[in-house]
Amino acid sequence: SCRVCLYVTTKPRETQLTDDADIRMMMRGSDMVKVRSTRWQKSRHLRLLEDGLTVWCESTKSSRKAKAQQTFAVTEVECVREGCQSEALRQLSGSVEENQCFTVVFKGDRKSLDLLCPCEDDARRWVRGLRTLKELVSNMTQKEKRADQNRDGKMSYDEVKRLLLMINIDLNEQYARSLFKKCDRSGDGRLDHIEIEEFCRELLRRPELDAVFRHYSSNGCVLSTMELRDFLGDQGEDASLNHAQKLILTYELNEWAQKNQFMTQNGFTVYMLSLENDVFNPDHARVCQDMSHPLAHYYISSSHNTYLTKDQVTGASSTEPYIKALNQGCRCVELDCWDGDKGEPVIYHGHTLTSKVPFKEVIETIAQYAFKASPYPLILSLENHCSVEQQAVMAKHLHTILDKKLLTKPLSDKPLKDLPSPEDLKGRILVKGKKHTPHLCQVGKTSSNASVSSGSEDDLASSIKNTPKKDPTKACAKLSPELSDLVVYCKSITFRGFENLSEKSADEMSSFSESEALRLIKDSGKLFVRHNSRQLSRIYPSGQRLQSSNYNPQEMWNAGCQMVALNFQTPGEQMDLNQGRFLENGHCGYVLKPSFLCSPTSNFNPESTGGGPGHVPTQLTIRVISAQQLPKINTDKASSIVDPQVWVEIHGVAIDNARQKTHRVDNNGFNPRWDSTLSFQLQVPDLALVRFVVEDHDHTRKNDFVGQFTLPFTSLRTGYRHVHLLRADGSSLSPATLFINVKVSRKGVYIKTVPQRLTIGKTKA
Repeated sequence: SCRVCLYVTTKPRETQLTDDADIRMMMRGSDMVKVRSTRWQKSRHLRLLEDGLTVWCESTKSSRKAKAQQTFAVTEVECVREGCQSEALRQLSGSVEENQCFTVVFKGDRKSLDLLCPCEDDARRWVRGLRTLKELVSNMTQKEKRADQNRDGKMSYDEVKRLLLMINIDLNEQYARSLFKKCDRSGDGRLDHIEIEEFCRELLRRPELDAVFRHYSSNGCVLSTMELRDFLGDQGEDASLNHAQKLILTYELNEWAQKNQFMTQNGFTVYMLSLENDVFNPDHARVCQDMSHPLAHYYISSSHNTYLTKDQVTGASSTEPYIKALNQGCRCVELDCWDGDKGEPVIYHGHTLTSKVPFKEVIETIAQYAFKASPYPLILSLENHCSVEQQAVMAKHLHTILDKKLLTKPLSDKPLKDLPSPEDLKGRILVKGKKHTPHLCQVGKTSSNASVSSGSEDDLASSIKNTPKKDPTKACAKLSPELSDLVVYCKSITFRGFENLSEKSADEMSSFSESEALRLIKDSGKLFVRHNSRQLSRIYPSGQRLQSSNYNPQEMWNAGCQMVALNFQTPGEQMDLNQGRFLENGHCGYVLKPSFLCSPTSNFNPESTGGGPGHVPTQLTIRVISAQQLPKINTDKASSIVDPQVWVEIHGVAIDNARQKTHRVDNNGFNPRWDSTLSFQLQVPDLALVRFVVEDHDHTRKNDFVGQFTLPFTSLRTGYRHVHLLRADGSSLSPATLFINVKVSRKGVYIKTVPQRLTIGKTKA
């Protein structure tokens, strides 16, 4: 009755595979050309293996590294792009048929695979087939995922591995193979149901989780539905019997236990490692905020120098960073536009050695990816250095390529009191830039108002300096009327102070360098907050950041600045914070600011928060219990086992900023234990981000970064949780996790969590 049911037949899924003509063709295999550039093109044979999940890419190379890259799993595929939609394939445009090309984009940092097929039919079938397989995998039931493909009651290592991957249990390859061999008593490379149960039990063995399980289990063997419900209640979750039963059906691997509505230790471990038990509140993984407020009431995910792949001196300009930024939910991208050859404007970092990319290609890319990750408005921040003639070309491309997505006039003829909401502007693309204002030219106002530049501190200063103040009509003439007409709701103006806020038009916005923004926060924090309650502000990095480094965005968010633009191409703490800030609300790129940042009469001062608006004294206690399967940092050395320690950081208003660490654990990356309790006092919790960082301790030099995860304090769940770590570039570090317990109390009110009296001790193997 305690056997793990891993040998359920899967005829429905197999029938789906063999009945699909595209997948049958993929299983037979196809000859293709792998493309990296116009010069690097190699023949490859691609074939879908019998498991229906793995694609074999056969090459002539025989090195160890090449072998590791010869296969990819369907579960690793982020998306499939048809046609010449990569840098390498665009170089072949005109010399090959576009409909014979496609690109496989992988999750994480694995390089995309650009392929050229011998005919259009092959390309179309592979694209359709891969998409079909991705959909099949995502829609598979638990029973189908627990599949013995040969239906002989035994499973090979690959079948067991595939099962565990399907239920989000990743493996340490070396440890898992060693354990599989140990459990394979017959030595035939296949495990029967008893051996499978032993393998899963040993693989998933977690003494600290077993202690939690035993605390709630009356017999120490299984959790009844009522006992699981008690645990859920202590976790602060839905504690209904219906929810408990649903979890058993979803995560319990044992068929007998499922039928009798019990959860075993294995099922409990699988559930605890699932995203359903993640430290990040799953309710916040969808759009859950009111999207009907004015745009100025939201933080807006914003990118600086979006076209750059690396530094801003010699780095390459490309359309690829736009795709990556948009797929991450970025809602404001920057385009530095300059005159190009043959009357076609280009995008690059002016007066540097960065390469150039055609403006038209960038707009085509934006048109395709603008709303794949988020349906809410996308803002194009134009850094316009073009002649009037090429500005007209820019306007033409924006019109023809973006078509109905482009907002070309206000949503209403009524006088503008406040900016429209993200909901009002759903599916629309807005242009941010200078707007031609005829009356300014007539009355002879300061000519900087008509300056073409819209953001860079160096270029803005230059344009003001070089434009004669006595003749504003010449400055106005620098702006193409066709391009000016496309600026709706995001009219760039030079900031002239906080006076007469209520008299300013809501569609006027200003850009501030990081240093200027910090000065305003320090000198006039309360006024800056009030300004940002109605006007949009964009903050950009200093022009001295030649390596495309980033500033701390938290200081700007504290003042209610909406568009805090960062170099998305540069990983590090600042981008971790940005990813954490926009993790909530479905990762849609818009996060509603706290109410005390949205009132034009707010008294909130980010520099002095004691007792004012947003002041909710809160104690956060995090017990860092253990970690699981932390990777080696220096993979070239066989003995390079990590000595991990964990930092927990609070990023918020100045008084809340803090970081604490656990002790280090020597030579244990597989299952290190700390049981360290870290405590923090928060004064303005609504602005705080919590960042978990794992480092490899080093006595002689700076500790090596292993992984991190950042999330808003308001999305942090109490109780026993797993933290799924991310790499430096923001991609998953699976299967690496932290196991923690979270406790929160506000103003003496205890937020219910799992009883702290529970001792998590080691159990016998």
